[in-house]
Amino acid sequence: MRVRETQKARSFAALAEWVRGRPARCGPVRLVAVDGPGGAGKSTFAARLAVALGTAPGAQGQAVPVVHTDDFASWDNTLDWWPRLEQQVLRPLGAGRPGRFQRYDWERRAPAEWHEVPVAGAVVLEGVSSARRAVASRLSCAVWIETGRGVRLRRGLERDGEQARPLWDAWMADEDRHFADDGTALRADVRVAGDPGPGAPPHDPDAAFVRLSPP
Repeated sequence: MRVRETQKARSFAALAEWVRGRPARCGPVRLVAVDGPGGAGKSTFAARLAVALGTAPGAQGQAVPVVHTDDFASWDNTLDWWPRLEQQVLRPLGAGRPGRFQRYDWERRAPAEWHEVPVAGAVVLEGVSSARRAVASRLSCAVWIETGRGVRLRRGLERDGEQARPLWDAWMADEDRHFADDGTALRADVRVAGDPGPGAPPHDPDAAFVRLSPP
């Protein structure tokens, strides 16, 4: 029998302060993964959390980088790009050195410009499979964004157009298999409602989010 979940509002500031109090497990970096299926709302959550992390006690005004897995993935490569992220970003950060990666351009379907990821007190890794088992031991916090399939597909097609439906269908099938095998949501430190319903607690979405938890 599934345990009934309750929805509670929690501020990004409170989560950021909690993360700042966690041990750094990727070298000197507190690595925070914001994971969940495509269209769940990960990018928006990651951006707001990065702002809060940059102003949290102990941040010393240091900007918090956000690395998007969409800069590594493509329609033709849903999940197998991970070794490049390891080589170009995670291993250097773990050794106390800046990361440097070449962004993938989805429109041109080719590598684009290079980006540097500085060594910071916290770095947010956002995107599908960002909290996968391969990196779990190096995460200071894993966030899972939970959003209904219909909402996710609608968001994706609004962005990419109806002609992208076959691509989205294949993408969602790939991520379904990955998440079922990886057990990502079960390892998450924080589970978030990516599309809070009408019964959600009142909150300012720029400053707070709706957390899913047992009653």
